[in-house]
Amino acid sequence: MLDRTQPDPSSNAEDVVAHGTLDHEDKPVAKAWGPLNWLKRAGQFFFALSFSSLTRRIVSLNLAGLVALVASILYLSQFRAGLIDARAQSLLVQAEIIAGAIGASATVQTNAITVDPDRLLDLKLGESYGGMDDSLDFPINPERVAPVLSTLISPTKTRARIFDPNGSVLLDSRDLDSVRGFPLPPLSQKPGLVERMMVPVRTYLNRGDLPLYRELGRENGKGYVEVADALQGQKRSMVRVDARGEVIVSVAVPVQRARAIHGALMLSTQGDEIDQMVTAERLAILKVGGVAAAVMIMLSLLLASTIAGPVRRLADSAERVRRRIKTRVEIPDFTRRRDEIGHLSGALRDMTSALYKRIEAIEMFAADVAHELKNPLTSLRSAVETMPLARNETSRARLLEVIEHDVKRLDRLISDISDASRLDAELQRQDAIPVDLRRLLGTLVAVANETKLGHDVAVEARFEGRSPTDTFSVTGHDSRLGQVVSNLLSNAQSFSEAGSKVRLTCRRARGEIEIVVDDDGPGIRDDALERIFERFYTDRPHQGFGQNSGLGLSISKQIVDAHGGRIWAENRAGPADEDGAPTVAGARFVVRLPAL
Repeated sequence: MLDRTQPDPSSNAEDVVAHGTLDHEDKPVAKAWGPLNWLKRAGQFFFALSFSSLTRRIVSLNLAGLVALVASILYLSQFRAGLIDARAQSLLVQAEIIAGAIGASATVQTNAITVDPDRLLDLKLGESYGGMDDSLDFPINPERVAPVLSTLISPTKTRARIFDPNGSVLLDSRDLDSVRGFPLPPLSQKPGLVERMMVPVRTYLNRGDLPLYRELGRENGKGYVEVADALQGQKRSMVRVDARGEVIVSVAVPVQRARAIHGALMLSTQGDEIDQMVTAERLAILKVGGVAAAVMIMLSLLLASTIAGPVRRLADSAERVRRRIKTRVEIPDFTRRRDEIGHLSGALRDMTSALYKRIEAIEMFAADVAHELKNPLTSLRSAVETMPLARNETSRARLLEVIEHDVKRLDRLISDISDASRLDAELQRQDAIPVDLRRLLGTLVAVANETKLGHDVAVEARFEGRSPTDTFSVTGHDSRLGQVVSNLLSNAQSFSEAGSKVRLTCRRARGEIEIVVDDDGPGIRDDALERIFERFYTDRPHQGFGQNSGLGLSISKQIVDAHGGRIWAENRAGPADEDGAPTVAGARFVVRLPAL
């Protein structure tokens, strides 16, 4: 995007240079601001799409695990311990070779033999002065040792010190290097700013339980544990850390000749020799960790895009459903994904569909209720308004009869509407339990035969199973399932002639329990087979108007649907008439519920 705003004439030269000089084609501005705007917009887009809260958590947790792994490798690296052990062994072998060379050729050779007078006095008659080799004292000659030590030490880049039996320093390789023109940095060199910042980190990583190395001077050689042991004839190695946090490995071996200890040789590494190798190894680990971090970030972003993006779209759709910006909002379909996002998408789509169906049903129910209540209210109002105009008692009694009929009709409608309106809530609040249909249907049939509800129609039940002890169980609400069956039995009795029977049959049908109610009535008109389950629909020519609310079968269908079942009506075929046309033997209602 080009910024064609002209610079303010009052701006100084620096501002013009910073913002780019504008000519008649604005080319410098396009070069100066185009890439910046593109990068800014790309960054905002990348942050908005990729770095959601879920994305940040995924990336942070993955990086935290990687950082912990790299830190543990840096802190507990076996490479450092193995390197120190290997260096200590090599120094020990080197020290033994150098000590052997010094003991063989670097002692003072004189014609004088030192004899112990006290030992001579202890000799008995006939004894000679034995063990002369053990008593001869050949002190180390620094002048003879220096060339040998310089030749053997120079290629190894280690520091060598020779101590006499009293612990004093006879020779230090640092002094030899200085004499040869290769001065070493002073031991107490003041570190720079960067080094002072790195010293605490290096000390924390290297120190552990290692002792601190101190320079003891030329007269305190026995202050080193390894030197004290070497002067006693034992070789020993030590690992220390100096004030800079650098690891120093030192070994000491005795300098012997003819089983006599003439001094001790101490070899030690330079301050940064091991640390340089350890640092190089750690840098390699950090490089690998950096590459792994980059790969992990990319994979985390890819993983987050497959999770956070769909979840964000689902959340936005759910928000639109809540606000009802449109008449019907479609939830994104991710059901092709065989993971939790796909399951969530399917669940939200089913929930939204059920919600819209519930809203539409409520709206239709409210409209139907208003329509059904309006008819008796209109009739009641007309009767009440006509009452003062009645001229005789006969007209007044007829009007009172109409008013009473309309009031009963309103009462019946309100009761049935109240039952239908709280049906869904009750089914949702109550937990489904196993229901034994054999016991439930037997009880309902017994009650129907005893009461008959004003109809001289008996009810008989039959259970078809492999054995008389077979159970017919479903999962649901026994009271509501009983309401369905009781409504079907009452409906069948009301359409049957006096003295006939209503037959109830219960059987298993492919993993379902089927309940069939047959009557010997006139049957159902073909155009009414589906409409009889509609709310407030009635088709009872033999009864007066307003004697039935038309909600019984609608409520029954609602209960069966809530239990995951099906209900339908059909006519039973009877024998053909004289013209060969089929006849109707009666109505049949079928209910199928999932078996337990």
